[in-house]
Amino acid sequence: MLDDEDRRILRYWQEEPTLTHAELAQRAGLTTGRTTRRIARMQDLGVVQGVGVVIDWAALGYAVEVSLRITLDKTQGNAFDSFMAQARKVPEVIEIQTFLGRVDVRLSIIARDMAHYQQIYRSRILILPHISEIEALMHVARIKTSEGLPL
Repeated sequence: MLDDEDRRILRYWQEEPTLTHAELAQRAGLTTGRTTRRIARMQDLGVVQGVGVVIDWAALGYAVEVSLRITLDKTQGNAFDSFMAQARKVPEVIEIQTFLGRVDVRLSIIARDMAHYQQIYRSRILILPHISEIEALMHVARIKTSEGLPL
């Protein structure tokens, strides 16, 4: 699906997402037009799904991050869909992951402090439908965060 030129473009773009197409082309040894067409093709294929901004939540006053591992009561057929629809509406939930196994869902929640987290937990999380079990893990440090792949 991808050739060496595509991988070269992606490798440089991963390292420095702010590069323009012209700068990418120069680093990859291609013309700007060829690079632009290849990027458009990779976007059409879904290989490149967007370029975003990384926000330091702590710098904005959100000092607490909690990971909630949730097991759902799946005795009702719509438990998963109903839970997901409501969890998406909680603004402090910054990530939702699903799993196969004993834990069904993991929510990442940010809060200003522990009192704010408790308020979110009691007023927004505990009312989510079909929760059978919750385990809270306090985030201490982020050692590595990378979505980049070795290309």
